[in-house]
Amino acid sequence: MNKKYNEMWEKLGLDLDAHDKLLDVLGNGYSELYLTQKNRPENMKYFDFVINEVHGLRIKELVEAKENNRKVIGTYCVFVPEEIIIALDGISVGLCAGAEIGYEHAERYLPRNTCPLIKSFFGFTLAKVCPYVEACDVLVGETTCDGKKKAYEIFSNIKKLYIMEIPQLKNTYDFNLLFEEYKNFAKYLEDLTGKKLTVENLKNAIKIVNRKRRALNKLMKLRGKKNRAISGKDALLINQISFYDDPVRFTEKTEQLNKELESSTNDSGKLKILISGCPMAVPNWKIPQIVESLGGIIVGEESCIGMRNIRNEVSTSGETVNELIKNIAERYFKIDCACFTPNNERLDNIKELAKELNVDGVIHYSLQFCTPYIMEAYKVEQTLEDIGIPILKIETDYSQEDMGQLKTRIQAFLEMVE
Repeated sequence: MNKKYNEMWEKLGLDLDAHDKLLDVLGNGYSELYLTQKNRPENMKYFDFVINEVHGLRIKELVEAKENNRKVIGTYCVFVPEEIIIALDGISVGLCAGAEIGYEHAERYLPRNTCPLIKSFFGFTLAKVCPYVEACDVLVGETTCDGKKKAYEIFSNIKKLYIMEIPQLKNTYDFNLLFEEYKNFAKYLEDLTGKKLTVENLKNAIKIVNRKRRALNKLMKLRGKKNRAISGKDALLINQISFYDDPVRFTEKTEQLNKELESSTNDSGKLKILISGCPMAVPNWKIPQIVESLGGIIVGEESCIGMRNIRNEVSTSGETVNELIKNIAERYFKIDCACFTPNNERLDNIKELAKELNVDGVIHYSLQFCTPYIMEAYKVEQTLEDIGIPILKIETDYSQEDMGQLKTRIQAFLEMVE
């Protein structure tokens, strides 16, 4: 990363030495895993550029936006409605982190046996290596799991937090709860931004986010075709970038990539694997790296960094702000997060996705101590066995210590599937 950004990073309060080390590790890892791939789509150059400038040009854009009185809203969950943020001229950035950074700082506040995702966002913040967190005007937490709920209580003493209640059931009462939460969130953002939510700006924002989801859905479908000319690693990267890049620019670049892939004739002939379960935040590329180094290809992600984030669009029908917010709530209420009980929608969606992508097997990926997804893996396994699709259940963290063990298990799984 160019040192020309040092002054900006210093003003944001980053620890420059620790930050330089992080960028060195990220840059070296990215070069080794991504830039060594052969016959990559030409349009992947944009996404390589985004990663090269991940803490540079994009942060500069956020800083300049703040100087123009725009607000930057940091989010940790796909339940936070990007449409409302965009409608009020805000910028939404995803803040989940996928590396063991600052764990020694995080463990001063959190139990050692805490979900890696929670420890990671604590660690990145406390180690002062995340310019996205420092550029945010407010961070939005949510009550999707007990670990997050209690962690946010501690985190609120460190950063400015807005907490959003997410229902755990899917009855009429629970939908109304989410609808009210979104109305409250809209009012909070109106007060924060000094702007007013209108039918016009909300419809426009809905169209922007719908178009982004449409482009990512098209990419998913292209990956399931016989002419698979993009690796699972690259597709995962694009989904990860979608959380913090400018949504209009990102969508245009993804659409360009899709056009290139439509004309591709590269038949990989590899075993098609679907990854299911917990999200994989940057720079968590461990499982895709192993699968594709062993001759498989990942053709889809049934996760928050994947179909859970891009499935379904928001209707633009309605003549009042409340009607449009209700449309938003209806779309987000369909998310099949493991926080819900029962969660039969997820089982149906996995079955449908596995058939649509014509996968040879599924790897159910759970982060250690993530009880909802670890426990739900049992029902996922039953569902897939009923339709004759093999599944491998994995529990891991963000470290590299279990790479050998995982490689052995995944290799045996691929051999069994073949």
